[in-house]
Amino acid sequence: MSDGVDAAPSVRVAVLGASGRMGRAVASSAREAADIAIVGGFAERSLAAADARDAGFDAIAGLADAEAAAMIEEADVVIDFSTPAGLAAFVEAHGDRLGGRALVSGTTGLDADAAHALEVCARRSPVLSAPNFSIGVNLLLALVERAAATLDAAAYDVEIIEAHHGGKAEAPSGTALALGGAVARARGVELESVRRDGRSGRPGVRPAGEIGFHAVRGGGIAGEHRVQFLGRRDRIELGHEAFDRALFADGALAAARWIARRPPGRYTMADVLGF
Repeated sequence: MSDGVDAAPSVRVAVLGASGRMGRAVASSAREAADIAIVGGFAERSLAAADARDAGFDAIAGLADAEAAAMIEEADVVIDFSTPAGLAAFVEAHGDRLGGRALVSGTTGLDADAAHALEVCARRSPVLSAPNFSIGVNLLLALVERAAATLDAAAYDVEIIEAHHGGKAEAPSGTALALGGAVARARGVELESVRRDGRSGRPGVRPAGEIGFHAVRGGGIAGEHRVQFLGRRDRIELGHEAFDRALFADGALAAARWIARRPPGRYTMADVLGF
C-alpha cells in the first residue's frame, strides 16, 4: 500500500563527459526515468552553474575538483561518454574512490592507457564497456556473427559501411570495428590481419576473407551501420540506423540498472540483454 510518499530512485548515476553530446543525452533520458537519479557530472574543467544546467546537470565538476569526489561517493554507477584520455585521467584521479561503484563506459577508440584504466577498475568494481549501447545494434552484432559463421569466407566478401555526423572523432567507428570483430571471430581470424579501411587508386584484386570498412561523415547523422555479405549470386545485408542519440542514452541507463551492485569484473551488453 502506498503511503503517498514517492519512492527514491533506485540507481544514482554520475556522468563523465557530461558536457558532450552523449552526456547531455544521458541527462535528458534520466529525467524521464523514475528509477534513475543524476547526482552530477564531470568534465575536463568545471562549468559555470548556468552552463551545467543547460547541459541537464545541477553541477558539472572538473576532474580535479573536490566536488567531483563527493559526486562519485554519492553515485552507484558512473556512466562514461568522454575520450580515451579523459577516461584514463578520471581513473588515475579517482580510482580508489571508484572501488565498489560500477563503471559503464561508452568511450570508443581506446588507447593502451584507457584500456588499462578499465582493467584496473574491474579489479574492484563491475565494469561494462561497449562501443554502442543500442539494443538494436547489439542484436545486429549477434546476427552478424551468426551470418559470418554460416557463410563461407571464400564465397562471401564482407564490407562494412558506417555513417556519422561530422563531429565524430574516429573512423571507422567503434561500432563498425565491433561488427568487423564479430565477423573475424566467427571466421576464426584476427581482425587486424584481414582489415582494409577504404579503397582508392588501384588496390588490386580483393583478397579472399578481407573485411572492408568505409566511413561517411557529415550533417547530423546519429549513426548508421550496414554489413554486406557479397556473394557471386546474392547479397545479404544486415543493418541498423539510429534516428536519435536518446537511443544510446536509454541503453546506457539500462546497463546502469543491470550492473549496479554486481560483483567486480568485466561485463558486456550481451550480459545485460541475455544474448
